[in-house]
Amino acid sequence: MEVLKRGLVLLMVFMVFQRGEGQLFENFYRGTCPNLEMIVKQVVSIKFSQTFVTIPATLRLFFHDCFVEGCDTSVMIASPNGDAEKDAQDNLSLAGDGFDTVIKAKQAVEIQCPGIVSCADILALAARDVVVLAGGPSWEVELGRRDGLVSQASKVAGNLPDPEFNLVQLNTIFAKNNLTQFDMIALSGAHTLGFSHCNRFSNRLYSFSSSSVVDPSLDPNYAQQLMQACPQNVDPSIAINMDPETPRTFDNVYYQNLVSGKGLFTSDEVLFSDPASQPTVRDFASNPGNFNGAFITAMRKLGRVGVKSGNEGEIRTDCTKFNS
Repeated sequence: MEVLKRGLVLLMVFMVFQRGEGQLFENFYRGTCPNLEMIVKQVVSIKFSQTFVTIPATLRLFFHDCFVEGCDTSVMIASPNGDAEKDAQDNLSLAGDGFDTVIKAKQAVEIQCPGIVSCADILALAARDVVVLAGGPSWEVELGRRDGLVSQASKVAGNLPDPEFNLVQLNTIFAKNNLTQFDMIALSGAHTLGFSHCNRFSNRLYSFSSSSVVDPSLDPNYAQQLMQACPQNVDPSIAINMDPETPRTFDNVYYQNLVSGKGLFTSDEVLFSDPASQPTVRDFASNPGNFNGAFITAMRKLGRVGVKSGNEGEIRTDCTKFNS
């Protein structure tokens, strides 16, 4: 009897470690859609072969989704009135290729497992898959999310980090989502991929302060490169790489750039300039394994933010529309 009790306790402990917040499990669809991960991975790979933008667009979509209403693909809802989450000012720059990746993956999954898998879980899997395609680490994705029933543009403001945030502001907004400063610095490493429009950082080049037009924390040569790419009154659709060294590879060069004064946003640069976060940046810059491990942990934690499970939410048939 004692052996049986001990066995049950060990089983319960194992289940707790396999389970995320909101009843998420790594093998949630084992019995209902066993080929899920293979299907999503295949679609993501095809989409990536068509355009590299698939990678940063999908990763950023996951982040923006989870920080507003939790990881429930509320960001994917299309409203005829232009008042859904994706219509908010902070989300207008989300690249269409991220949305398209999830839509195509959902369509493929529906063929084999109709009405079973949420769009939220497909986005979580796709976010992992694009990191791997860019040369980054892989991890087991906890699953079991349901899709949200609310998507309002008015809920976005104040819930996403701003490119001009200082460390305290960054920590505050991440803490609201149960993410630590260490998690925040690791997730900022996603800026090793992707691009930004010039207006998101032009103040650092042309109107930084009364005493210095150019942000003095910027490497002078890098500042000149940015000015050439983003002259004043440039076309607002012009975008540049966030990582000037290895923009198509998921690596720790982002942190090396910060040490060299080549962080694009103020919110990037502050991670190195603030003494409270600088040691972590230096560690990640020198130790890619430490960064990868921290990024995996942070992505798993991010994936648990505000999830709907059980009888909450729904399993959307079309990721861009509520079922009813």
